[in-house]
Amino acid sequence: MKDRVLSEQILKVVQTHPEHAYNYKQIAAVLAIKDPFIRKRIVTLLSQLAKNGVLVELSRGKFQIKSSNIEHEGHIQTVSKGGGYFISPKIEKDIYIHPSNLKNALNGDKVLVRSTLFKGKEEGRIVKIIERVKKEYIGVIEISPNFSFFVPDDRSVKTHFFIEKKHLNGAKNGQKVKVKFLSWPKNAKSPQAAVIEIIGNPGELNVEMNSILSEFGFPTKFLSPIIKDLEKIEIPNYDKEAKKRRDFRNITTFTIDPVDAKDFDDALSFKKIDEKIIEVGVHIADVGHFVKEKSIIDNEAFQRGNSVYLVDRVIPMLPEKLSNVLCSLRPKEDKLTFSVVFKMSLNGEILDTWFGKTVIHSNHRFNYEDVQEIIEGQKHSLSNELITLNNIAKTIRSKRLNNGALNIESSEVRFQLNEKGFPIGTFIKISKEAHQLIEEFMLLANKYVAMKMGKPHKNKLITPFIFRVHDDPNEEKLNDLKIYLQSMGYELIRKKNKPISFSLNEVMKKAKEKKELHLISPMVIRSMSKAVYSSDNIGHYGLSFQYYTHFTSPIRRYADLIVHRKLFETLSEKSGYSKEQLEHTCNHISKMEKQAVDAERASIKYMQVLYLGEKIGEQFNGMINGLTDWGMYVELDKNKCEGMIPLNSIKDDQYYYDDEQKLVIGHNSRKSFKIGQEIKVIVKKADLHKRQIDFKLIN
Repeated sequence: MKDRVLSEQILKVVQTHPEHAYNYKQIAAVLAIKDPFIRKRIVTLLSQLAKNGVLVELSRGKFQIKSSNIEHEGHIQTVSKGGGYFISPKIEKDIYIHPSNLKNALNGDKVLVRSTLFKGKEEGRIVKIIERVKKEYIGVIEISPNFSFFVPDDRSVKTHFFIEKKHLNGAKNGQKVKVKFLSWPKNAKSPQAAVIEIIGNPGELNVEMNSILSEFGFPTKFLSPIIKDLEKIEIPNYDKEAKKRRDFRNITTFTIDPVDAKDFDDALSFKKIDEKIIEVGVHIADVGHFVKEKSIIDNEAFQRGNSVYLVDRVIPMLPEKLSNVLCSLRPKEDKLTFSVVFKMSLNGEILDTWFGKTVIHSNHRFNYEDVQEIIEGQKHSLSNELITLNNIAKTIRSKRLNNGALNIESSEVRFQLNEKGFPIGTFIKISKEAHQLIEEFMLLANKYVAMKMGKPHKNKLITPFIFRVHDDPNEEKLNDLKIYLQSMGYELIRKKNKPISFSLNEVMKKAKEKKELHLISPMVIRSMSKAVYSSDNIGHYGLSFQYYTHFTSPIRRYADLIVHRKLFETLSEKSGYSKEQLEHTCNHISKMEKQAVDAERASIKYMQVLYLGEKIGEQFNGMINGLTDWGMYVELDKNKCEGMIPLNSIKDDQYYYDDEQKLVIGHNSRKSFKIGQEIKVIVKKADLHKRQIDFKLIN
């Protein structure tokens, strides 16, 4: 086959799907070419076509047709400096949009973009705004005699909104409000909006937390139709229910949760079969018994997607009567549960699995600290059960890590709050064996439910199902991580015939020994794909599981409630959701999960600013944990609060960020700063509105 003919055939393949990137194997497969010599020619021709500017090499060995004048549908993500990036699952690399080409698009809008080449680089221009995705905004109202403007809290929104007098709806100057986007008239400088809710006065803690919830799309209360629907839910007759279920009320059962928890999703039961075999029940609150599909409460739970955990409060997915009373597996009370029951050997080998509805009676409510003390030698009537389960959990964990699971240890920073809810100190929550005991049995239950629903069985069709999936890491992000690790003195050495997770675990082990794990772990997490919900199972890379789902937290995650319903349908030999319905649900709950995480981070940042606002002028030791073109991010040793040293605030030289060396360098002095470097700073400014802390470097 002549090169000219082969080149034409290659171009035909990539032009048919311009949004996809292909490697030589994929091209050969489409062209049905098996001859090794011709396959090698494809490799050469792909490189040649890229050199000639016909193709673009997006990542090593992956090529895409140069997208000059190709139109794509997707979403816009604006950036603080102006302009933004066009994001679509159909393109591998985000497309930059210059501020002049945004065409009044706001952050998150669904848009049609035409991409062109500008000075040899790909840029986009918004052709059409398809949908205003975000319709409500939180911010402050500014009222003057002739006109009123709304200033959004969201810094990604680069415009103020014009509010007509008739749309003020009682709002007063300086108040924090929620507005609804109305329109952006042609040739108008500002979009128009109407006030739909007055939140309160800026600076008040309750107002700010409610603002964060509204900003990320979470309501602060349950409306009256939901409360009325709640009144119809009756307390079950547990003896009557026990006749339809497997009765575990006489088997030793307990819960292990944080000390301040009220919604107990899960319990463990323990029964000795003989000297070598035990039965462990993982019992999960049977939320589906109380929350019926398509009811008002069910629709509200779907919209929320999950409970939201801010620094000082929890906004539950389900009303308190359900989350803290009827569904919560409280001690010394009969409760309805959906269970996975394992018969297992003492070394964690699974001999048999049973799935079904149950009734339990929790004998004891433990918190993690109690269990940790028992593991470390404190005597208790359930010591034997807990120590046996902990030994099994350690064995299962070890096997999981040996199979290639990532071992990412993260330490969470928590605030000590006074009686008014203000931060007065911080402490670090560390995951110990007690946490890992529960974690391993929950992972096991989630894995076996996914296998039950997703693993092909003889002569049985796989019904549509929700999986928790985690894609393999992107090579480009791994290369960035490799450069970062080298700047920190670590080498990412790939092990032969082993996933990259083994190498990452080695790096994190060394970082833990050097007390730098808090710097390395976040960067490893950032290099990974994001775990999401999907009806297409691609496995879970981080856990090294071929099948995985979420089954164990239906009080606080809507995904688990659907998994319960799907499993019960299968056990009852019924069928329900279509694949299309499930995929729509997966997209929504994945989105709401991200918004809940963003809301939690915003509340943490607000508390950090509030806390350090009382310490302006004070000196702290810290460590550089991030470098950008505009500043150095620093985490303080004492309280783990993070702020930034703007580069233009360092006066002894003109400093710039060198991306290749991962250093901030002085133009004249060549003095440099790197990630992990210990420095001294003064708290210079704490801006509550921007949730931003500025530090000043002490030379």
